Amino acid sequence: MVATSRYNLSIVLFVALSSLTYGYAFSVFSTSIGQPGFYKYFNLSTTGPRASYTNSILGAINALFSAGAAFGALSIAWLPDWLGRKWTIIIAGTISLIGGALTTGSVNIPMIVVVRFLQGIGVGQCITITPIYLSEVAPPHRRGLLAGQNAVGLVTGYFLSSWVGYGTYFATNETFAWRFPISLSCLFPLILLVGSPWIPESPRWLLWKDRVDEAWAITERLHHDPSDSTQLLAREEFFQMRSQIEYDRTQDLSMWYMFKKPSLRRRILLGCGVLLGGQACGPLVINNYGVILYQGLGMSGSLPLLMYAIYVVVGASVNIIAAFIMDKVGRRPLFFIGFLGTTVVMTCETALVATYAGSDNKGGNAAAVFFLFLFVAVYGLCVDNTAFVYCAEIFPTMYRAKGMALGLFVYYTGSIAFLTPAATAMQNIGWKFYLVFLCCSFVAFVLAYFFVPETARLSLEEISGLFGDNVIVNLTTATEEEKKKIDEVIGEKSVTLVSHREHAED
Repeated sequence: MVATSRYNLSIVLFVALSSLTYGYAFSVFSTSIGQPGFYKYFNLSTTGPRASYTNSILGAINALFSAGAAFGALSIAWLPDWLGRKWTIIIAGTISLIGGALTTGSVNIPMIVVVRFLQGIGVGQCITITPIYLSEVAPPHRRGLLAGQNAVGLVTGYFLSSWVGYGTYFATNETFAWRFPISLSCLFPLILLVGSPWIPESPRWLLWKDRVDEAWAITERLHHDPSDSTQLLAREEFFQMRSQIEYDRTQDLSMWYMFKKPSLRRRILLGCGVLLGGQACGPLVINNYGVILYQGLGMSGSLPLLMYAIYVVVGASVNIIAAFIMDKVGRRPLFFIGFLGTTVVMTCETALVATYAGSDNKGGNAAAVFFLFLFVAVYGLCVDNTAFVYCAEIFPTMYRAKGMALGLFVYYTGSIAFLTPAATAMQNIGWKFYLVFLCCSFVAFVLAYFFVPETARLSLEEISGLFGDNVIVNLTTATEEEKKKIDEVIGEKSVTLVSHREHAED
């Protein structure tokens, strides 16, 4: 196994600020709509004849943000392949910073709607490029842990926004109470931009561009093993990457070809399926309208914000655990448990909301809150983190950006369908809205059972074999004799790479 170096870990954690940028910017609005000052400033009302107008405005703001994120995600189909993974991160951070600053300074409804769209473009790029980059710099046996920091960063953003929102609820200046949390969405992309000169480029992208020496220098530093002076395992991995990319570059790299070739088309369906399936369980609606949900269960004042903050703590905690167990447990078991678990939990939640929402039954409402917490525990532990990692790792290097872009585009397009009518649906049909998520969870479980192959502990190049593609160098299944031949080839064909045997002879 290639060791996980401190340098590799530090790079991963820093780049995860990009996903934190998305998580904070996405969820901060859910705390803003829990602040009385927000409604006063924009002349909105949650009761009376103007309540429907308010719900339509909230739906529009969330929908335009998701639309921006969808377009931002789609742009990743070309930017990382054209400019590189590193420069794409810089562009995404810049747009996120500008969008956050303009959202902070919004003075009317039309402005906040438009600039949330701009911010959505930036953070949509952030959340799409991050898993691509992390999966490409992580060693195979730690890819779940390291690429999983994408979702950890995401939920950390949720965590920070929820507690900042709860704290500012007690501010004497009501405008500050909702505007200050939004202003902090500028902090994380700013830190990312300041530190971006020290982010190394993805070695796989460099190999694609024939910058072999640069790619090896970065690979050696990322996967440096102090116990092996020859760095044989890193050299073997580099040889595998280089051989596969030299073969893959002969393929048609167009988006259209991805839909024509069966193995790539299957990847598209799987990548889009796991992301959309996870989203269709209801996490974005519960997160974005969590404060309103708690208010519907009889809570008032600062309590809905507090409950939302605690809810996010649970979600963040289990996402961290998911990153640690993903490589050991595997992707398939986590999907099975997650989708079946959310189906059961959402069934119980639907029954409780149908029976007790709007009533004075404290026990029934408390049980409904408990199942909301149980939902995020099951979803965060089994589905959330796993879906992002899975979508990023199933595509070959030459198609990874396009595949991830398509997956996140579908993800955000789906979120528009769920988030836009959510506020109105919760007001008009109540518990029946939960039936949508219940049914979607069950369908996702069935589809995952029959169609999702296991990818854990395989290198990105070896995963191609699961879809019937040619794997040029397979280190996982190679026998000792085959590995010796691979080491000999490394020594014979690469000036940059020197085999273990040649070092030993010296």
